[in-house]
Amino acid sequence: MKIKTNSNEIKPGDTFIAIIGKNRDGHDYIEDAIKKGAAKIIAQYGEYNIETEYVEDTKVYLENYIKDNYGEKIKKLKLIGITGTNGKTTSCFFIYQMLNKLNIPCAYIGTIGFYLQDEIITLENTTPDILELYQLLIKCVDKQIKYVAMEVSSHALDIGRVNGLEFDYAVFTNLTIDHLDYHENMENYASCKQKLFFMLKKDGIAIINNDDKKSDLMKVHHHNITYGFNKSDYQVLTFKMNSDQTVFKFAYQDKKYEVKTSILGKYNVSNLMTMIIVLNQEGIDLKNIVDKIPTLKAPPGRMDTVSYKNNTIIVDYAHTPDAVFNILNAVKEFSKGKIYSIIGCGGDRDKAKRNKMTHYSTCLSDLSILTSDNPRNEDAKSIINDMLTDIVKTNYKIVVDRKEAIKYGIDLLQENDILVILGKGHEDYQIIGDKKLYHNDKEYVLELCKRGD
Repeated sequence: MKIKTNSNEIKPGDTFIAIIGKNRDGHDYIEDAIKKGAAKIIAQYGEYNIETEYVEDTKVYLENYIKDNYGEKIKKLKLIGITGTNGKTTSCFFIYQMLNKLNIPCAYIGTIGFYLQDEIITLENTTPDILELYQLLIKCVDKQIKYVAMEVSSHALDIGRVNGLEFDYAVFTNLTIDHLDYHENMENYASCKQKLFFMLKKDGIAIINNDDKKSDLMKVHHHNITYGFNKSDYQVLTFKMNSDQTVFKFAYQDKKYEVKTSILGKYNVSNLMTMIIVLNQEGIDLKNIVDKIPTLKAPPGRMDTVSYKNNTIIVDYAHTPDAVFNILNAVKEFSKGKIYSIIGCGGDRDKAKRNKMTHYSTCLSDLSILTSDNPRNEDAKSIINDMLTDIVKTNYKIVVDRKEAIKYGIDLLQENDILVILGKGHEDYQIIGDKKLYHNDKEYVLELCKRGD
């Protein structure tokens, strides 16, 4: 595509569209685009010294342009969109892995990047902006990919990043507190998630977690399939877990199936069920799916474990109250020693969840180490003060510097203890002020463990 919305990407001869967003106005970057060689400008206002086309709404213009020029091509793909507070990445990654294991070409778009065959591209957002997203989808078509499993965030649904797409499957995982700095309340947040289900094809399928309180809100399509521990079309009957295996049974159409996996956690049962249903609805035999589940791996930064002497260190992306609760609860199931957790909260983001995350980390750990995450333009100590609002338990230690906090946590480990480092998972950076500094929790853990040996 020679149309660009980012002036930094302009090459001589390109057309620059000045999109007006919530935080930035593309018109402020028109002169920069012209300096870089833009041959044409699409704008809503202003006077410029090159060819300019004025439109009422540049965003609508872009959406229509992409749909008119590339919509038919993208219809060759089967799109699987997954939305929810937690579980999007893991559910998508399971679908991506399993389809490819069955020699059915599938790509993945989401938090951990764009996965296409042997290529992995880092993405700025969970769901890329509409122009980048279409470029990725066109690349999938050109590479003869049949399926795309993609995370669809509430932000993307709200600002129209997936406008013009029609999904074959829309999946709802859950809705828990997050992003209230953006959505203001849970009603708005839920309404944004619901938009995905209005984007299903006529013959599309909605797959909905029946254990979630907002499940009924997502049942707007005529073809809904439910899953969960509650009464559902695909119902989980039993669940057991030890330190190296999860075993669960589910029923579908009066038949029962047993699943064994090294992927731990009750919450991952739900993530596996989304994959099972999508593939089964695509005509793949349930026994064939179940037999291959033991070969699946969790995505990077999700329950990522490192053995250290007789202890276990877990790095995980959990950054919402529900996710913190789920992973620490899972760890308690197989812990033989003490549990230490390291937790922080991002700056310039939802403040309502901060003390809730601390509540779960102190209640479910022997000691919770409070540290910085991505403080951005907030003071890290101020963020930690918010994390301690109304916290009754005193089993916490404040270590503001994240590296020092990780070192402190590792030094506490003695015999069969577990250290859970939460919040960043696969991320390889820490944002302090306006600077993006390199930092990777797992890499630093491995470095310290090597020194410790």
